[in-house]
Amino acid sequence: MSTHRSEPITATFCGDDGLTLVADEWNKPAAAAGSGTEFDRSRPSILMLHGGGQNRFSWKKTGQILAEQGLHVVALDTRGHGDSDRSPDARYTVEALCADTLRVIEQIGRPVVLIGASMGGLTGILAAHEAGPESVQRLILVDVVPRYEKEGSARIRDFMFSHVHGFGSLEEAADAVAAYLPHRTKPRSPEGLKKNLRHRNGRWYWHWDPAFLTKPHEDPFLRVESLEQAAIDMSIPILLIRGKLSDVVSEEAVQDFLDKVPHAEFAELSGAGHTAAGDDNDAFSDVVAQFVLG
Repeated sequence: MSTHRSEPITATFCGDDGLTLVADEWNKPAAAAGSGTEFDRSRPSILMLHGGGQNRFSWKKTGQILAEQGLHVVALDTRGHGDSDRSPDARYTVEALCADTLRVIEQIGRPVVLIGASMGGLTGILAAHEAGPESVQRLILVDVVPRYEKEGSARIRDFMFSHVHGFGSLEEAADAVAAYLPHRTKPRSPEGLKKNLRHRNGRWYWHWDPAFLTKPHEDPFLRVESLEQAAIDMSIPILLIRGKLSDVVSEEAVQDFLDKVPHAEFAELSGAGHTAAGDDNDAFSDVVAQFVLG
């Protein structure tokens, strides 16, 4: 089944604490009857959760590909990221993100497949466990397991911290990203970064709440045992995707996860690192589509 359009609409959902969460949505079910847009009602919706410091645009190409296969797709801006509301009390724990996700699933009103990258994957584990198999029918973890490599995670946080005060130009931001992701081909133009940055007071700033990193609190993602047990307890199909160049998920951590969650499937992308969807989107989207549609 194919759609008559692959461009999303902008949608809003109500998260926990009354926060407004913004999303890109393809093939909105309520609009299917009279708009010429169609989606496969026999298949679950797709809910995509990005990683820390990213936003819904990280999923755009994959969202379009899945939509063109006739799927209803929602790519969400997590609280404090992108165009979604910031938490006034800086509640950015995995439990808070899970609560938002459960609210969004309720508002979608149909079973979903959760696709979560990094922070979004940990959120997805907890949300899938709490929602149950009738609401979350499949789970895709993108370069994340509960026992991830702390050095790789620290490198991400260091990159985010080092640019909290913004950039003097888009070119400066592009150079910083290129240095952080040396395996990825640098775009000829930095214009694409405008989806991730906002211009104010003469500088370009990442479009996420600095309190996500700077508010003193316990690391929200150090919930190893509970997250691991949640994954073990689930009976739904799970796919773990690792970027072969990743320093966040090691080969040993993958094997440990597969030993503990033997019903999980595994795929590795040879040309990708931790930001797998952006590093090799064609290969990533192929693997995701095969798992979702299989």
